[in-house]
Amino acid sequence: MRHVIIGAGPAGVVAAETLRRLDRDAGVLLIGDEPEPPYSRMALPYYLMGQIGEPGTHLRKGADHYARLGIELRRARVARVHAGAHRLDLEGGGTVDYDRLLIATGSRPVKPPVPGIDSPGVYNCWTLADGRAIAARMRAGSRVVLMGAGFIGCIILEALAASGADLTVVEMLDRMVPRMMNDKAGTLIKQWCQSKGVAVHTATKVTAIAPAAGALAVTLDSGAVLEADLVVSATGVKPNLELLAGSGIETDQGVLIDRHLRSSDADVFAAGDVAQGRDFSTGERSVQAIQPTAVEHGQIAARNMVGQEVEHRGSVNMNVLDTLGLVSSSFGLWMGVDGGEQAELYSPDRYRYLNLQFDGDVLVGATSLGLTQHVGVLRGLIQTRTRLGPWRHRLQADPSRIMEAYLGATQAIGFNARLM
Repeated sequence: MRHVIIGAGPAGVVAAETLRRLDRDAGVLLIGDEPEPPYSRMALPYYLMGQIGEPGTHLRKGADHYARLGIELRRARVARVHAGAHRLDLEGGGTVDYDRLLIATGSRPVKPPVPGIDSPGVYNCWTLADGRAIAARMRAGSRVVLMGAGFIGCIILEALAASGADLTVVEMLDRMVPRMMNDKAGTLIKQWCQSKGVAVHTATKVTAIAPAAGALAVTLDSGAVLEADLVVSATGVKPNLELLAGSGIETDQGVLIDRHLRSSDADVFAAGDVAQGRDFSTGERSVQAIQPTAVEHGQIAARNMVGQEVEHRGSVNMNVLDTLGLVSSSFGLWMGVDGGEQAELYSPDRYRYLNLQFDGDVLVGATSLGLTQHVGVLRGLIQTRTRLGPWRHRLQADPSRIMEAYLGATQAIGFNARLM
């Protein structure tokens, strides 16, 4: 049996290690298309802040880690998948045969349609090569424009601000982190960043970037022009699907997978940012481009590749973000459901916010800002679909009692189980 994995990020690495553990005799080939050892993109901000060096970004620290496990690590780019023939074409020539294939190709930055976006001095912060280029230009007093204040943008914001740069953030939607925070929470994050000396423009677009006297002129749709020494684009990502063109494998936003992470081809699986799998909260298929989902996918896909037939319960939408010391989080259906009810705690002067979303007496979503002690409880209640009973009404009166509600509801379940 030969297992081949395309993509050497967290999903691919965890899958390779799991395959080796479960099948000592199989061949395991891990293909990555970057020159560096497999690394975590989520570690790049810490690299930019100088908290870690390049080795600190590596997913596994030992130079001989993969060889010692009997995992072949090959640097190459796959050009095309021939699912019917169980064969891969490599760019520059050569082929690879497989018995089971895992697509873990991740995602790549979306390039906004802005004139000048390819100008020297404009970078994504997606690869280790990007990190090196930004680190070489990022210093105290540098004028930096960050395009995008989504989840990835706000992670990069932390590193840029820590450098002492004169930082301006431009977000086209009406609040920061709009895909994980509602208007109140997103606005509080904006105000927090402004209080820390970061200029933030929301509901604003960059319309052009052009060289100007040794710098860059960044034009906004308001007509204002910002001078910048460095522009960092963080305007979203999309899955890497191009190698599947003509393969017959079904795709939508990502590779469509079933509860076993199997694609429309029985011998091809997908995991991580490229996989469109079950959403725990909705039951529908969606792409969740976060590292915890990638790791979970990698483990489950590997187990199914060796025939264990393990079902994936679905990924819980989960984001936790630290923005200049202000921790925010969102879980599940944080925007609520039709006909559902909510509870809200709002203390803008203290940068505190808690929003709970209910479907009947079940917590289905939550948003938290400036409150960290309840993060595990919120996720646990959502993921277990615990019935809150009378605690739903108590939480609507005082959302801060979430820990009491968790203990009360779970202890009641245990008590009722003992009576049965």
